[in-house]
Amino acid sequence: MQNPDNLAVTREAITLASMTYRFAAHLPATERFELSAQMRRAAVSVGSNIVEGCGRNGNRALVASLHLALGSACELRFQAALAAELGLGDPGERAAVIEQAERVGRMLSRLIVALRKRPDRPNSL
Repeated sequence: MQNPDNLAVTREAITLASMTYRFAAHLPATERFELSAQMRRAAVSVGSNIVEGCGRNGNRALVASLHLALGSACELRFQAALAAELGLGDPGERAAVIEQAERVGRMLSRLIVALRKRPDRPNSL
């Protein structure tokens, strides 16, 4: 097991989820149960998958969970881009969500590469 609190990407994922919740709260009521809910789910999924992977045994299992987190970050970037295309939400908040999702995605990618270089062994706290 790996302690997720030791990973900078965990803290950044929390920031991403918080930013997304704030952005989604200001979307029109017509989107409250559609795009805004989907964005919140994707943002929470990023951090949840990181933490879940840290609770698994071995680098291979952790890498698989990090790939899921990366997919959710990409999903969130798409949803924010769709919001932009539709003219929804505050442009500054939306840009900040996209920027943070990209930052988290880069961090996840680097962590995946680093873990793949290590032999598969149980994660340690």
